Amino acid sequence: MIVVVAPGQGSQTPGFLEPWIADPAHRERLERYSEAAGIDLVAHGTASDADTIRDTAVAQPLIVAASLLSAAALLEGRRDRVGAVAGHSVGEFAAAAIAGVLSDDDALRLVRERGLAMAEAAAAVPTGMSAVLGGDEDALAARLAELGLSPANMNGGGQTVVAGELPALAALAAEPVAGSRVIPLQVAGAFHTHYMSPAVERLRSAVAGVATHDPSIRLYTNRDGSVVTAGATAVDLLVGQVSSPVRWDLCMQSFADDGVTGIIELLPAGALVGLAKRGLKGVPTVAVKTPDDLAAAIDLLENA
Repeated sequence: MIVVVAPGQGSQTPGFLEPWIADPAHRERLERYSEAAGIDLVAHGTASDADTIRDTAVAQPLIVAASLLSAAALLEGRRDRVGAVAGHSVGEFAAAAIAGVLSDDDALRLVRERGLAMAEAAAAVPTGMSAVLGGDEDALAARLAELGLSPANMNGGGQTVVAGELPALAALAAEPVAGSRVIPLQVAGAFHTHYMSPAVERLRSAVAGVATHDPSIRLYTNRDGSVVTAGATAVDLLVGQVSSPVRWDLCMQSFADDGVTGIIELLPAGALVGLAKRGLKGVPTVAVKTPDDLAAAIDLLENA
């Protein structure tokens, strides 16, 4: 079973779409996505600087559009080779579109609204996120409780992303749990925590009336790694996930339990393949970063 995965926020880098739009077909598709999202994705994927694309309202549609762009190139005539799809955080919207739950345009419109809502919620209190690598889980839980921080992403492979107010994150970095390393992330808010509760309600209003379909490809949820079989349920989970922890560790466990034989990470790739190499040792992976990576991804999809 080949699992195609879509990355989340923080995976974007300045100019990462430059090699893609050299192909007129890719550029045309990205321009169509820009119209759906109401934002110039071509400019943000090629010319905008790191601070600009760090903005939640920009980063989220940019990342989802990039994943959908690479998915279109990878999966044309090959959808039947995909065993399952999953997305990390905002990447769940790309996964839902690939699975047929949402149209690409609706996914991008909703992600733009999600990004604006989360940016607005994040502006209320200065918050952020940091990755914690290694260390004892119980000791980390105690330290987080002491500082008023929350586990936001349980990523597996010895990585937990924590979130909360910036002074508390700084205190954790200054005095980390023994054997751990703390790395601040390029995101502007405490995503997947109670700080995002106002964004949940705004997104819930945005999805009202949006057409949904049951997944045509096996679709895993970040909520608990289970398989979602109903389109309406998938969208409801997308809304609630804004303020709930991402359980990517459970998604990877489900991949293993269901017989994963390969993982392809869509653009802008790297983070999820890195987690798979630690959490699913021995499973072949391909990270699609440039058009040159498509050949290896197609080979894995067709021959694994």
